[in-house]
Amino acid sequence: MNVNTYKPGDRDERPWGNWLVYDVLPHAVVKKIEILPRKRISLQRHQHRSERWIVVEGIASVTRDNEQLTICAGESVMIPRESIHRLTNNGSELLVIIEIQYGDYLSEEDIERFTDDYGRAD
Repeated sequence: MNVNTYKPGDRDERPWGNWLVYDVLPHAVVKKIEILPRKRISLQRHQHRSERWIVVEGIASVTRDNEQLTICAGESVMIPRESIHRLTNNGSELLVIIEIQYGDYLSEEDIERFTDDYGRAD
């Protein structure tokens, strides 16, 4: 199965910031994600994809399973498929990352939320 529901130019506003799809390949999606100061995405996992986060601006606080990591501009972290993860901006400036998703099923429907500051947990 190879399903990719994204298209270049897709974008969404979220309570924590926004994302924009730059490119779509058969087994990969490249997104720019902006996280507002003192905001974070839900604690989540994906069954069908892994992700690489590359910090472009700001400092990212990353939860990856039982690890807590700090990733600065120019650094990256790999989020394996089925890993429970969260991206947080504890700073006072915008956090900008490039996210590369890898997998055979790439869709916003592949998000299982555990906790969420905005009432979106499953």
